[in-house]
Amino acid sequence: MSHLASTEKVAVITGAGSGVGRAIALKFAEEGWRVGLVGRRSSTLEETVGLATAAAQARFVSFPCDLSEPGAVDTMVAGILSRFDCVDVLVNAAGTNIPRRSLGELSRKDYMAVMAANIDGVLHTVQAFLPRMRQHGNGLIINIGSEAGRLASAKAGAAYVISKFGLTGLTQAINAEERQNGIRACCIFPGDIDTAILEKRPVPPSPEMRARMLLAEDVAACAWFVAGLPPRATVEELVIRPARPFLL
Repeated sequence: MSHLASTEKVAVITGAGSGVGRAIALKFAEEGWRVGLVGRRSSTLEETVGLATAAAQARFVSFPCDLSEPGAVDTMVAGILSRFDCVDVLVNAAGTNIPRRSLGELSRKDYMAVMAANIDGVLHTVQAFLPRMRQHGNGLIINIGSEAGRLASAKAGAAYVISKFGLTGLTQAINAEERQNGIRACCIFPGDIDTAILEKRPVPPSPEMRARMLLAEDVAACAWFVAGLPPRATVEELVIRPARPFLL
């Protein structure tokens, strides 16, 4: 398949089938970018496409992929790079958590599942895209972290905290090693967001608590802001929290 013209801006969004990833994908497509949608299930990616305007729907290309499977990541990246000559922005928004998350009850199986989704898959994806970004001398990688990746939180659980601290470190490593190649990285640290992952908490928050949280679209606005800056500027970290505090 022939490449798209290099003048077209291209974003690749993981976790695009729901939540923050979906909101970011919709935002970039509505702003006129070509968008590669990455998610575990093609059905949820189709739902994302269906939420866009007719004009934006034509800008999507879907690439179903389980990021916890290295071979699947390699296949996905190869497919994207055969479709798009250059990836201007890679947004790593895929992530998960588990209900049994405290140190006293965390199982090795659950721990490994969280790490595979939240950091191992991100690292593999980043490494797979870097050669093409280096070739073009530019690229922006936006990692969707969590405030639990800056300060440990009991409500987030040990595995999630460890994975998000890892994402913080990965972002710093990208900037330390790749800035000389014109590649920038930003980690966005959201506070509580009203998305489906809240259902995986041991006790899901009430509707009243959800009403005080951020929306996925708020985080999408942050990603769009970072992507709109000129290549000379790097936002290495961006923290966004709900304006109305509440007790958990």
